[in-house]
Amino acid sequence: MVGEDTARDAVIALNASAAFNRLAGFEVVSAGAGAAELRLAWRADLGQYAGFLHAAMIGGMIDTACGFAAYTLVGNVLASHFSVNCLATAAGDAFVARARVVKAGRRQVFVRADLFALKGVDERLVATGDAILVPVGAAV
Repeated sequence: MVGEDTARDAVIALNASAAFNRLAGFEVVSAGAGAAELRLAWRADLGQYAGFLHAAMIGGMIDTACGFAAYTLVGNVLASHFSVNCLATAAGDAFVARARVVKAGRRQVFVRADLFALKGVDERLVATGDAILVPVGAAV
């Protein structure tokens, strides 16, 4: 098992290497021991017609947070399935996705995530998701 700082640094580097993540503006808040947290500042160009965070960005945050949580345990992964449940309108100053590995096997990693909208000091759950990921490389 690698240290928290090493895992976080590896996930920050992985995040920086992904063009979609850079375009979106995903920021790695924490990563290690089968968990990851991403932050995204609100920008109007990430919204849909009514001014809420677009569902594609919600899915992208959940998928990415799940992948990073799995990465801290098993290395590179690919999604074989993921699902998202939108629970409330995603309106806020920023958004945070928190993912945690439920079970890491040799062939599949099961991960769950929650997405929160932040407005001032208030935090509101706006979506949940699950992912099944397939390891494709060595661990960090």
